[in-house]
Amino acid sequence: MTAHPETGQHSGLPSGMLPSGVAALALTWATALMLGHQQPLLAPALFLPTFAAVAWLTQRHYPHVRFGAANTITLLRVSLTVALLVSVWIGPVTGWTVAGVAAVALALDGVDGWLARRQELTSGFGARFDMEVDAALALILALHALRGDPVGPEIMVLGVMRYLFIGAAYLQPWLSAPLYPSWRRKAICVLQIATLIALQPPIMPDGVGIILARIAAAALIWSFLRDILWLRAER
Repeated sequence: MTAHPETGQHSGLPSGMLPSGVAALALTWATALMLGHQQPLLAPALFLPTFAAVAWLTQRHYPHVRFGAANTITLLRVSLTVALLVSVWIGPVTGWTVAGVAAVALALDGVDGWLARRQELTSGFGARFDMEVDAALALILALHALRGDPVGPEIMVLGVMRYLFIGAAYLQPWLSAPLYPSWRRKAICVLQIATLIALQPPIMPDGVGIILARIAAAALIWSFLRDILWLRAER
């Protein structure tokens, strides 16, 4: 992978990305089998164009010549997320296995940032990659909960807030400005996904599930409102 002398962009994929892609493809297939997919090749087939899109974006925006362990971890989280997406279509809709796969994806989210800093491979691309995987995982888990849990359609608040924010940024470009680092934002993201995971096994009492979902939704809305007000003040 070499830098273009005029644009500064890199040509080719960073080293290690293709082996990471192969490992992620294998994990997608293994997760599909674990989830009991009747068509276990459907998830790997969906992963391939997803990987192609990530590879294209990596070539355009990733500044380092090594893909790195952090991005590999995030790519493995993509594998788990894709397999869970297919489960929304073909089942199982909810259950302990879905919760377990999602819990692994959430646990790995705490590793990639540390690895990037340790290997000195931090980048805006890596942070955005990680954030978009979080958003996709939340949306897919919300769809699982909507189909299999009596919480009701308000659960989708936990899945669509990021995408509503992106849509609003097209109408108000000042919303696209960079945000300051925030532990509050990270903590509420963990609360959001952990709540969605807790709703997957069929053991949550209906009333408790509704209360947990509403608490997490209120915290998420509050966090987005704080960021919007800050961006508005800073524009």
